Amino acid sequence: MTSTPTAAPTATRSRVSARIGGIAESATLAVDARAKAKKAAGEDVVGFGAGEPDFPTPAPVVAAAQAACAVPANHRYTPAGGLPELKQAVVDKTRRDSGLTVTPAQVLITNGGKQAVYEAFATLLDPGDEVLLPAPYWTTYPEAVRLAGGVPVDVVTTEDQGYRVTVAQLEAARTPRTKVLLWCSPSNPTGAVASPAEVEEIGRWALEHGIWVVADEIYEHLVYGGAEHVSMPVAVPELADTCLVLNGVAKTYAMTGWRVGWLIGPVDVVKAATNLQSHATSNVANVSQRAAAAALAGDLSAVAEMRAAFDRRRRTMVGLLNAIPGVTCPEPEGAFYCYPSVKGVLGRTLRGRTPQTSAELAELVLEEAGVAVVPGEAFGTPGYFRLSYALGDEDLEKGVRRMGDLLAEAQ
Repeated sequence: MTSTPTAAPTATRSRVSARIGGIAESATLAVDARAKAKKAAGEDVVGFGAGEPDFPTPAPVVAAAQAACAVPANHRYTPAGGLPELKQAVVDKTRRDSGLTVTPAQVLITNGGKQAVYEAFATLLDPGDEVLLPAPYWTTYPEAVRLAGGVPVDVVTTEDQGYRVTVAQLEAARTPRTKVLLWCSPSNPTGAVASPAEVEEIGRWALEHGIWVVADEIYEHLVYGGAEHVSMPVAVPELADTCLVLNGVAKTYAMTGWRVGWLIGPVDVVKAATNLQSHATSNVANVSQRAAAAALAGDLSAVAEMRAAFDRRRRTMVGLLNAIPGVTCPEPEGAFYCYPSVKGVLGRTLRGRTPQTSAELAELVLEEAGVAVVPGEAFGTPGYFRLSYALGDEDLEKGVRRMGDLLAEAQ
């Protein structure tokens, strides 16, 4: 008599793969969702969590999308790598704004900047390859590296150095397994902007050691004062064959919900990433692509208006934060975030509790002051908060003052 093999009981197997189960939730989106849920429940909450401009998408861009909805060709599948018209618009915009000359074959249109980040690492990395991540870093970077089988290597910077990584730090972290440097200037979460000289020095170091650079330029237009954004493959033209440039319309044109980003790089790498996208998502929504093309073809007047408002809010927030006992905040030069140290508050008693970490303090601030911030643990450097100033002036002042009044009670 033969017996039929039976499958192992479901209870002994994990229902979710270790690869996916190990992904950390997006802390910024989680904080934003919690703040919105409290608001929906009638609570007075000021949310500094999500990096999302509070301005509407420019009217000409919306009009282009409305017109595109009526065109039958936009109701169908289109090339997985992006509409030819949008690829050309990216080529033209890249040459205009950063001085980098590329061809449409070097462009892949993605579902927002996050897909560009994931596909960059998935295309470049083999299991065990190391990626240098200057910290504080955007919360998605290490998770995308791990999903691709890579190993994120934190290179920690502090407020004392303006959160700008040095070649000496990168060299100390380099090993034979180092394949990629993630570069983000202006930075999320700190707002740090590397000088042209620093960009060139780090680019030449990467070139010398055969290290790829994945350069996230999503905040390129949001710089203030004397700060200047410089694209690394422009500063070091020889690096172009081992550099991927990531960008999108979300921050510059207040189009976070439209989900259009792109990846620029060598033709062979872009072709491989396009093959990946053809199986993962196919083309980006055509109406969104048409809207993005209109945004890129237009002038930057709306961007200038938003930047002026962000600049005003930046200075207001920095002043308010530095007036709080135990809090120190360098002035950000780009993006729309402040990244203050709250180490001077940790370990002190506040309304019957003694928070030891910035995560615990952020929880207390939300519960007691109705202010949502993202703790530094999400960005690889505990002891800090990230606050977005991409929200209305009145809410910004109200939220920081509320938080300041609470923290001033710490004993």
